[in-house]
Amino acid sequence: MIEKLIPVSQQTEETLRRSVFKTISYRVVILLLDFVCVYLFIGQIKVVFGFMIVSNIYTTIGYFLHERIWDRIKWGKTIAHKKA
Repeated sequence: MIEKLIPVSQQTEETLRRSVFKTISYRVVILLLDFVCVYLFIGQIKVVFGFMIVSNIYTTIGYFLHERIWDRIKWGKTIAHKKA
């Protein structure tokens, strides 16, 4: 159903460079959200930065691997047929 809402012009695959950029941009957003949320709960800058560093190392690696694995899964991908 969702495939009908999103126009697909051709079958594509994620490049390694695109996955790396997406990972970095996503992590920047998450870093900011983590900072605000943890600071509101704890209120201690040192603890917040410690949490952010440790948390974002393993979650960045996890996100990157998740992206690359899903790029290899063919389920849900379709080949678009060009209209003449």
